[in-house]
Amino acid sequence: MSLEQLLAWIPPGSPDEALARRINFDQLPSHVAIIMDGNGRWAAQRHLPRVEGHRAGIDSVRDVVETSARLGIDVLTLYAFSVENWKRPRAEINTLMTLLKRYIRLELSTLLKNNIRFQVIGRSEELAPDVQRELEIGIRQTAANTGMLFNIALNYGGRSEIVDAARRAIASGIAAADLDERRFSELLYTARQPDPDLLIRTSGEMRVSNFLLWQIAYAEIWVTETLWPDFRRRHLLEAVLAYQKRDRRYGGIKPSPVALSIK
Repeated sequence: MSLEQLLAWIPPGSPDEALARRINFDQLPSHVAIIMDGNGRWAAQRHLPRVEGHRAGIDSVRDVVETSARLGIDVLTLYAFSVENWKRPRAEINTLMTLLKRYIRLELSTLLKNNIRFQVIGRSEELAPDVQRELEIGIRQTAANTGMLFNIALNYGGRSEIVDAARRAIASGIAAADLDERRFSELLYTARQPDPDLLIRTSGEMRVSNFLLWQIAYAEIWVTETLWPDFRRRHLLEAVLAYQKRDRRYGGIKPSPVALSIK
């Protein structure tokens, strides 16, 4: 992607245009992961049922997915439904699944137009058959796309993912002596994908909530007080700009100017 391609989608003279012009397209995060939080609080602030927050959050998903693709992000992962979310009221779960099916059905043409490949990470085989069918349609229809990979984490848990990877290692007969970090990462749901460079959490909560525990070891974390239904392109651009100001050391120490001058 280029600045010109991104600006073609942004209203001229808007605050979003000013943010876009500050982006360094040579220093984009390869993988952005987002914990979408705050739907319930958004609804409560408006004296609405919780499900209305989930409905409003769909607009944020649409905006962030398309912005990420136009920006040139390689992988976007959204945390949609955790293994712990089954504890929620049945009516709320049913609404979430209905919204998920509707999103895939209505947004498939947008995914295809923007060359986005759709994928599910998590224990999707435990979802209802009708949900699995809709997911499979989205995966199959976008399989040939070569642009951004859009992961949606469903019935997902970071600890569950690690347990599943360990089970695959055992089932594959991999000897303990042959199992290193590289090989173990190939057994995760995100095999052959880059680890997240940037983890975004909305609603101001300061926790990772069992999300991509292995993969976010060196991710830069950006937290905003903005509730998910209010999160838009502007917030994503702000997160990327903040990421580009970080000094990523991966556990190392950045040499001082004095040290660099010594031959």
